[in-house]
Amino acid sequence: MTDVALIDAGGANLGSVRYALERLGARVRLVRDAAGLDGAQRVILPGVGAARPGMARLHAQGLVEPLRQLQVPLMGICLGMQLLFDRSEEADVETLGLIPGVVHKLVPATGIRVPHMGWNRLLPLRDSVLLDGVPARASAYFVHSYAAPLNSHTVAACDHGGLFTAIVEHGRYYGAQFHPERSGDTGALLLRNFLENLPA
Repeated sequence: MTDVALIDAGGANLGSVRYALERLGARVRLVRDAAGLDGAQRVILPGVGAARPGMARLHAQGLVEPLRQLQVPLMGICLGMQLLFDRSEEADVETLGLIPGVVHKLVPATGIRVPHMGWNRLLPLRDSVLLDGVPARASAYFVHSYAAPLNSHTVAACDHGGLFTAIVEHGRYYGAQFHPERSGDTGALLLRNFLENLPA
């Protein structure tokens, strides 16, 4: 049974992420300070909302530097993934700086609505343990207005008026721009791979 520290970053998706992890057999604890990270085998940073308040909450909880020094795998979900990057264009806020890159606002266009809401296809770009068992042309559920551009750490992209990073992997840092807890079998497989199948 994997011991997971689930950071309470104030997002409305906290309960559903916890439930999704517990269905996979994880032992989940909610974390609101640095001491809560002690002994965790995996750490998950979920989030819904805006980058500046998200970072302000992490600073208030004393979690920014402990997350930067973390020695176990960390996954960000939705806003949590965006906070792993260097900076967000949203209010021009410095984020955790664990993955190189700047998060930008999606650009609306004819037939392209922002926020991007609903099911969309994942486009794998390179091998990753996170995608083990995930079928080709799988879809996931997205709700967001900002996203990271493609870079050398992008595992899978999504196309919504242009390609953006849907799954990222950089060392022990992982991220999903979509909501795995709301993405059916695809999301469950991704979470299981994070919990159980990462390289030693």
